Amino acid sequence: MSDSIAAPGPVPAGLGSTAKLRRAAEDFTSVALNEMLAPMFEGATDPQGPFGGGAGEEAFRPLLIAEFAKHLAASGGLGLTEMVYRQMLALQESKR
Repeated sequence: MSDSIAAPGPVPAGLGSTAKLRRAAEDFTSVALNEMLAPMFEGATDPQGPFGGGAGEEAFRPLLIAEFAKHLAASGGLGLTEMVYRQMLALQESKR
């Protein structure tokens, strides 16, 4: 078994412009941050606590977490957006 990472597939059509690549990188970062933030809210189910909104709160919690993740990604997040963007740009350039 090789320790190398497999080469990614072709860049999807329609992601040609740098603005679209940056948006895709930011969206990817948002999804990654969403997955990292979700466990933080799993224990926040105390009905008397600040997030104790019952079934309504439980239903809308994923939306709140997604918005937190989008905001973090848009404001720089963990620096992941720039790394993903550069890699996507390099892949796009190598396909030309």
